[in-house]
Amino acid sequence: MILETKRLILRPITQADFDNWSEILTDPETMRFYAAPYDSSGVQRWINWTLDNYRRYGFGLWAVTLKETGEFIGDCGITMQRIHGQMLPEVGYHLNKRFHRQGYGSEAASACVRWGFTHRDFPALYSYMTSPNTPSRRTAMKCGMQFVEEYLDEQHELTSVYRISREDWQKAHP
Repeated sequence: MILETKRLILRPITQADFDNWSEILTDPETMRFYAAPYDSSGVQRWINWTLDNYRRYGFGLWAVTLKETGEFIGDCGITMQRIHGQMLPEVGYHLNKRFHRQGYGSEAASACVRWGFTHRDFPALYSYMTSPNTPSRRTAMKCGMQFVEEYLDEQHELTSVYRISREDWQKAHP
C-alpha cells in the first residue's frame, strides 16, 4: 500500500491488474478524451510504462481500490510528463466509468498531491488534459490546482494545464 484515504487504498499496479485495466482503457466512453481507446497491446504498454516509472522515479500511477471491497476502480498517481516542452510532475487519474461522479477521483488525486509534497521536493504539481475534458478539469480544481494555460500539444489538441505550488498547498494544509 502506498496511500490510504477514507474510502480508498492506492497500491502499486501489477501485471495481475491487466483485465481490470483493460476494462477501463478499452472503453470508448471512458477514453473519449484520448485519441482512441486502447487495444490489449496498448493496455500492456501502459502497464509496462507504469512499472518503468516505478523503477526510474520511485513513483508512478498507482492502482486505486475501494477500501471496503478491494475492488480495482482505476489509477491515480504522479508521473513525469512533457507539459508544454518541460518535464513536470503530473497528477493523473483514470477511473472506471462505473465509479465516476462519486468523488473518488478527487479523493485519490488530493492524496497524491499530499504525497507529492510530503515525499518529494517538487516546487509544484501539475495536471493537464485536453481542454474539453471538463470532469478532469474539475478534479484538478478540487485538489487546489489553478488554471495556468492552454496550448496546442504535439497532436494539435488544445491542452489545459493546472498547477498547485508547494507554497499554496502548505497554506491550505498547515
